[in-house]
Amino acid sequence: MSSPVVFPFKSNIDLDRNSNRHLYLQLCDQMIGFIKSGKLAPSSKLPGSRKLSEDLDVHRKTVVAAYDELMSQGWIESIPARGTFISQDLPIISPKKLRGFSNTTDTKNTAGFNFKKRKHLIRKEIETIPAALKVDDGVPDHRLAPIEDIAKAYRNITKKVHHRELLTYGDTYGNIDLRKALVIYLNQTRGLKITVDNILITRGSQMGIYLASQLLLNDKKTIITGKTNYMTADNTFTEASGVIKRVSVDAQGINTNEIETICKQQPISAIYVTSHHHHPTTVTLSAERRMHLLDLAQQYNFAIIEDDYDYDFHYSNAPILPLASNDAHGNVIYIGGFTKIIAPALRIGYFIAPKEAVDEAARLRRILDRQGDTLLEQTLARMISNGDVQRHSNKVRRIYKARRDLFCKLLQKQLGDFFDFEIPKGGMAVWVQLKKPYQWDLVMAETRKLNLVFINDWKRYDNDNTGHNGFRIGFAALNEEEIVEVIEKLASVLNSIKIT
Repeated sequence: MSSPVVFPFKSNIDLDRNSNRHLYLQLCDQMIGFIKSGKLAPSSKLPGSRKLSEDLDVHRKTVVAAYDELMSQGWIESIPARGTFISQDLPIISPKKLRGFSNTTDTKNTAGFNFKKRKHLIRKEIETIPAALKVDDGVPDHRLAPIEDIAKAYRNITKKVHHRELLTYGDTYGNIDLRKALVIYLNQTRGLKITVDNILITRGSQMGIYLASQLLLNDKKTIITGKTNYMTADNTFTEASGVIKRVSVDAQGINTNEIETICKQQPISAIYVTSHHHHPTTVTLSAERRMHLLDLAQQYNFAIIEDDYDYDFHYSNAPILPLASNDAHGNVIYIGGFTKIIAPALRIGYFIAPKEAVDEAARLRRILDRQGDTLLEQTLARMISNGDVQRHSNKVRRIYKARRDLFCKLLQKQLGDFFDFEIPKGGMAVWVQLKKPYQWDLVMAETRKLNLVFINDWKRYDNDNTGHNGFRIGFAALNEEEIVEVIEKLASVLNSIKIT
């Protein structure tokens, strides 16, 4: 064993007496850090408890407790009549250069190993201002979430002894009561003709998109999307090694004639559509194109990934039934969820498909995320069966319609000279095109000065870099006063910009 280590504990140990962590544990943490970094080598002798307590100005019992803890973890050892030493069995680590024995730990930013970096998943983060009014691209107002209904159902479930089984591992397909409730709910509201065998519960619709893409797009298979499309879906398809081909989107939705032309030229694995309200432009896929697309899917044997993210929010008339309601040949994977109806944090969605596809998706889901939140799924099942979800949906649909009407009225009145837009038939956002030569970068930079922040980058809506100058502005999460404020600040900025 070596002589006492020459290490300046007094100047390097920093104990915070205001911390909730005990002093002896703070001492342990820091000494372990010195050992791991090589500053304290194996077999080095440590100062006695009395000497160290004097150096650190702590009670001797604090040092004794720290030594006992370090000994129990195997970091140090005590040898009778000789003293306390760093364990000789620890590996010898070349010490890093001590910067004046500073106890400051450098932040580690660079990994010491190789890994795949996914550039297509990098998203430009918009720096937020804490007190600013924030504008999203069409999400529900979480302030309207039915907290009392959720809490009541959750409490009733957790009080029941027989529901304790929900705390163990459950079915990979999802809670059976929720799947049964969804069979009734979706068959009644969407015109589907499904059984529990056609349903896999997911953590939101994004998991459904991911599972579908993994099933369909390996080995660089082709998927067709709109030239304007939901960017996260595009990233998901790229991640699955899919090759994206784009077709135009007009007032009737995605152009199925262009899809047919591509199908005649090459094999197609899947089509991705947001048929009810195209993301981001909000247009509804026409009845003629719906039937044409289903015919093409049958003829050319491809899957339709139908992302029906906001089916429940249609304002002009009754919602048009999804493609899945007329799918007679098993070509449609129907994806939806409850984040738009209730709140984004309620991560429960569904993946609807023929049984063999659902079975395969469940196997894949098992290695991705063993199961969902069984208690929350049971809660949602209860809320659907009790009619709570339907009543809430009807309530917020009326609120969002009023907000849409106000937003579009003020947008036309105060900003009609700057924007082209159509009043959306449904959804939670308006697709606006800023008239050139005005540019979004300048507009957004100026609105930030007025504490108005658009939390999405406008470029994410220009998937094929056509420079259409379009942007998706959400209105659902803004109350009436906030809508007025958003329009007034936008008008102030645009009226002040001098175009030469």
